[in-house]
Amino acid sequence: MAFSLYDASVANFLQTLGAVNHFLDKGLKHFHEKGIDPETIVETKLADDMWPLRNQIVSVAHHSRGALTAAKNGEFVPPKSDPGLNYAGLQALVKSAQDELAALNAADVNALEGRDVSFKVGDRVLPFTAEGFLMTFSLPNFYFHATTAYDILRSKGAPIGKRDFMGRMRMKGA
Repeated sequence: MAFSLYDASVANFLQTLGAVNHFLDKGLKHFHEKGIDPETIVETKLADDMWPLRNQIVSVAHHSRGALTAAKNGEFVPPKSDPGLNYAGLQALVKSAQDELAALNAADVNALEGRDVSFKVGDRVLPFTAEGFLMTFSLPNFYFHATTAYDILRSKGAPIGKRDFMGRMRMKGA
């Protein structure tokens, strides 16, 4: 069996989105048990020059479902922050991204290979092929923001570990 663009992108996005959904749930349960307002966690940063949890989760969604939309449409722009998103809104955003990606057809995603995708930021335009964009830009950004979201929750005491970040692995025979 050949390894496809769908396998390299959508399947990995879905695995990690499932993990993000799970560790957000575990974090919420922990915060409720400890009497911590989860809305304060939404604003938590690891460092002053980093984005808070809200922007990390917005970026996780944007670099997964937004990346596939860009591969179809040919243009990607940076995510927009939504200061109105609360903890429940972040959870809904992750679930929505999961649902949208799960509905994609592998053949349709694989057909995107070789298409032009431009990343536009300000006056700069960075040209990619769909597979170059997904593999060298969106996937690294996706993992960075998912890891940072995990780290923020961990730093606030959420009882999550490496297995929670790994998500459901695709094992032989499963």
